[in-house]
Amino acid sequence: MGMTAGLEQLLETGKLHRQINALIVSHLLGSNLKQAAIAVASATLTPLSIDVPPNRLLQLVAKGLAVEKDAQSGSSRAVDSMNAGRGIQLPPTPYTNIDFSILQDPNRPSKVFPRHESRHVSEHKNIVRCAKFSHDGQFFATGSADTSIKLFEIAKVKQMFLSDTREGPIRPVIRTFYDNLQAINDLDFHPQGSILISGAKDNTIRFFDFGKTTARKSFKVIEDTHNVRSVVFHPSGRFVLAGTDHPIPHLYDVNTFQCCITANAQRLNVNSPINQVRYSASGSMYVTASKDGIVRIWDGVSAQCVRSFDGAHSSRESTSAVFTKNQRFVLSCGKDSTVKLWEVGTGRLVRQYLGASHTQSRYQAVFNETEEFVVSLDEHANDVVVWDSMTTERVARLPSNHVGTARWLEHSPSESIFISCGNDRSIRFWK
Repeated sequence: MGMTAGLEQLLETGKLHRQINALIVSHLLGSNLKQAAIAVASATLTPLSIDVPPNRLLQLVAKGLAVEKDAQSGSSRAVDSMNAGRGIQLPPTPYTNIDFSILQDPNRPSKVFPRHESRHVSEHKNIVRCAKFSHDGQFFATGSADTSIKLFEIAKVKQMFLSDTREGPIRPVIRTFYDNLQAINDLDFHPQGSILISGAKDNTIRFFDFGKTTARKSFKVIEDTHNVRSVVFHPSGRFVLAGTDHPIPHLYDVNTFQCCITANAQRLNVNSPINQVRYSASGSMYVTASKDGIVRIWDGVSAQCVRSFDGAHSSRESTSAVFTKNQRFVLSCGKDSTVKLWEVGTGRLVRQYLGASHTQSRYQAVFNETEEFVVSLDEHANDVVVWDSMTTERVARLPSNHVGTARWLEHSPSESIFISCGNDRSIRFWK
């Protein structure tokens, strides 16, 4: 399939990232900092044998500083205008304060997880299968086996926790969408706009505009050939990646709906459905968790599989996988009742979090907003389980308060709140 203009722009951005990584590696090698160069090359998947002059990075930085010194106040706007004209949108720099490559210190005390209370905020007419927070942390949405999607405004949900509500009953559900024909598997919010997408068993990816108060149905539909198990927007918002019953991720241009998949799909020897797919913060990589138990890292530009964690969860399914904010590690969850943290560059298992049972449903393991804690669910005990992400010590076990088994947990990207939902059709908000 031919590439669209939008994909060509994304390729240009990816090449820029590769050039920057190559310059850094070459500079470190030229400065006799071989171990640092190896670490950077490993983390960014940059070859050590690169044909770049060691002093090239210094030359470019010197020129840039000279231009910046002489620039007038309008210069930065000119640069922004130029990049906008080329269609290049560089994502914000990801951040994290935690280096998981450091060996575990048995003498380091674990952190205390903040006290949370939960409240029932709404329910669907059938099992609640998934949930997602918006990128700004102001909304969350839930999807159900009853084929409906509910959108919540978090400010209104928080009002429900106040004992004095003089304005009468609080209604935190601000939109309900009815358009899917079968159960909802996954949801995601557009990085910038008021667009919500769903992936469902009816083989569709549907686009909903929640900025319109009267909207109840999708305004765009992508019809895939398989059950759409997982969906995620590219950080630029111009593409949607889908994990389906097909073993290879499907990349869609949101404007043309043209589908692109890797050219060497047959050589990959992959034949298992994908449970979850997620992008890294910059979009330079994406990760898949598959029913064959393998977690795979894919290049976000070439769509080539660049690393596989074979047997990540023994012979059991891998049910979820997410990148850390600095893109150096992947947190995975599986039906072997383990949560694991992997180093992307080396393929090394660096942490393992034990003590939560999940053997049946597609359970998630997620970080809190600071990545200081890992949060998941215990299927048999019906509890929320929390670990210190560095020490791997289990620091909290909270009754889920769901009547039926809780099956999905999602944490806010911006504050210490999360939601749980499950087989009892209910949605609980934790703060």
